[in-house]
Amino acid sequence: MNGRGRARESQIPQGESVGEFENYQKASQLVNKLVANDFPPSLISIVGDDLKLVETVRSKLGFGRVALSGAVTGSWIGLIFGLLFGAGITSDGSGDVAFQPQNFISALVIGAGIGMLINIIRFSVSKNRREYLSYPQTIAKTYRVVVPATELAKARSLISVPD
Repeated sequence: MNGRGRARESQIPQGESVGEFENYQKASQLVNKLVANDFPPSLISIVGDDLKLVETVRSKLGFGRVALSGAVTGSWIGLIFGLLFGAGITSDGSGDVAFQPQNFISALVIGAGIGMLINIIRFSVSKNRREYLSYPQTIAKTYRVVVPATELAKARSLISVPD
């Protein structure tokens, strides 16, 4: 399916390569140049060849980091509940509303404690527990900018236009 707001069919784009690069940023720069020179964006594809999954290990993951993460998340939840339910706002009956910071701080601390406890329990009972934090990336050896064969001459002429 082609069209605005619809997903394309999952297939490798057919056409001719306008350029081949060792990194995605350079391929993206070529696409930017084509689009800036009024080449139809829907006709351009960046195809990565020879894909590799690279998982970069960032740090060790232990109970301290898990507890800290839970405390931060829980304090946000406590903050939200404190604001929603007016944990820090009271009225003395005269119609005056006063902010009570100790009640608001209590909601934050209770939220942080509950978040910490939940995260520690979840980490402890996890069967597939990893002892590290990482982020995965899919990286290609080369990136090709591909356009339909019928538009190849137009794309090449736009590439040769100086910036």
